Amino acid sequence: MLYPRQSVSRQLIDLCGIWDFKADGKGAGRAEKWFSRKLAGQIPMPVPASYNDITQDAGLRDHVGEVWYQREFFVPAAWKGLRIVLRVDSATHHATVWVNGKQVAKHKGGYMPFEADLSDKVDYAGPNRVAIAVSNVLDYTCIPPGEVKTEEHPWGTIKWQEYFHDFFNYAGLHRQVRLYCTPKVRIDDVTVTTDIKGPAGLVNYEVAVAGGRRPVAVKLFDAAGRCVAQGQGAAGQLKIPSAKLWSPDEPNLYRMEICTLDRTGRPEDVYSLNIGIRTVQVKGGRFLLNGRPFYFKGCCKHEDSDIRGKGLDHALNVKDFNLLKWMGANSVRTSHYPYSEEFMDLADRFGIAVIDESPAVGMITFNKPASFFTERATSPALLEHHLQVMSELVRRDRNHPCVFMWSVCNEPASDDRAARPYFRKVVERTRGLDPTRPVTGVLCVGWDKEQTADLYDVVCINRYHGWYWHPGNLEMIAPSMTHEFRQWHKRFGKPVFLTEFGADTVHGLHSDPPLQFTEEFQSAFYREYHKAIDDCDFVIGEHAWVFSDFQTKQTVHRVVGNRKGVFTRQRQPKAAAHLLRTRWLNLKKYPKK
Repeated sequence: MLYPRQSVSRQLIDLCGIWDFKADGKGAGRAEKWFSRKLAGQIPMPVPASYNDITQDAGLRDHVGEVWYQREFFVPAAWKGLRIVLRVDSATHHATVWVNGKQVAKHKGGYMPFEADLSDKVDYAGPNRVAIAVSNVLDYTCIPPGEVKTEEHPWGTIKWQEYFHDFFNYAGLHRQVRLYCTPKVRIDDVTVTTDIKGPAGLVNYEVAVAGGRRPVAVKLFDAAGRCVAQGQGAAGQLKIPSAKLWSPDEPNLYRMEICTLDRTGRPEDVYSLNIGIRTVQVKGGRFLLNGRPFYFKGCCKHEDSDIRGKGLDHALNVKDFNLLKWMGANSVRTSHYPYSEEFMDLADRFGIAVIDESPAVGMITFNKPASFFTERATSPALLEHHLQVMSELVRRDRNHPCVFMWSVCNEPASDDRAARPYFRKVVERTRGLDPTRPVTGVLCVGWDKEQTADLYDVVCINRYHGWYWHPGNLEMIAPSMTHEFRQWHKRFGKPVFLTEFGADTVHGLHSDPPLQFTEEFQSAFYREYHKAIDDCDFVIGEHAWVFSDFQTKQTVHRVVGNRKGVFTRQRQPKAAAHLLRTRWLNLKKYPKK
């Protein structure tokens, strides 16, 4: 699915702003056909944003079920005869869309875009009404999974959404909503892969045209706007003799312009996208970027901030990328779901490699870790949805040079034997969609019990020695982690990546000698892990958990969220941010261990 971009043949109308909003506490909206008329009892709600923290109503924050968004829009008369599309970039987690009282779209999955063709459904003479019902309910047929629970008591009934991932279940219209138009015969999809041959860069492309047949012309422009290569046809290869390659150190981008041509040879539909020329592969126990060893240094993140929750925030995204570069980071993982397309564009521009992760998180019950796939995830609908999400993710992000690996999951119950056939199918689907990138999954069970690690190109593990295991014991971290790294490598013979390690830290809390939750402890904690990492040459990366503090559901072990950030939720540095900056700026190339 192509990201909406303006061109001489394509126009956009932004539908973001203040919408009418109503929570459906009794589940009556569909039966009462709220989609067919103006909402009664509505309140203003910003889009994009999570709805949970916008009001002073704790009931809305913790609401379980559907909420309704509604607004009016106009379609320019000049758009008559064109293809008109409504695009919703994210509706968490399930959405149904009506326009002028008629259902036009339905989508499952909270982090991927979906569209509806409105060409024959809009009124050019007056206002059109769009209504979107969004549900935050999670069950065992979707990722992330969950379960709505109720308890009956003599004094009343309690209902809540149970979920097994450690971040707040923010919901709503989190990203942009837009109307756009294209010609009837249009560029429908573009696939770009790149290779290197000596000093030359090779750009392979495939263009899908929908609505009819048209000749295709392709041009490639460098950063100065010079055309450096061009081709004809819906598929082909462009060769750039002295290509400027993409890397975190030098994120060189080219602009590809694709045109369909009418009968006179003039452009009919025009679409442009940025590409980077680079190769990635796992070979000889190393992760290679452009044929050279690459060492990942950076953080896991969350789309999370005060008030707007998971809502798209351009200013915050740019700030976060500036902080990552300030730290000397070269990579992030989109823990634990796909981030916005605007985030991915910035990663291309700033030069931040991305491990692009699916929302398959919380597929474990830590009190009974081996039971999830044999006792809970028994519906074939879960696997079907997981496969669909991976298909949507790869098709959305495959042209981004920043994407180095696909991650199909985070911390599943991979010691469950039933997990192996499940993830084999997910990995096979992902490789089939994109054979040019490595595939991984992020693991948390013991190396001796793991059932799936051999399916992946890189063994990614999360570890919290000295925090959840033997809390406060700094002395055991380096020897125990060195031993574990070696066991993983001995059993599976693949590069190892420490994708999470961190300690909750209250900004401004100090103790010497270090105690848990202080800035001194967080810094000492990281130093001990670095000793083990530096002692193992096969460890190809380190991602601190986590970039910034973030909100979670309320539990007795979370004090207003997860505090493991090296920055506060407001993006102020803790002492560990300076420690990591010193380390990572001195690891400019592949470290010698």
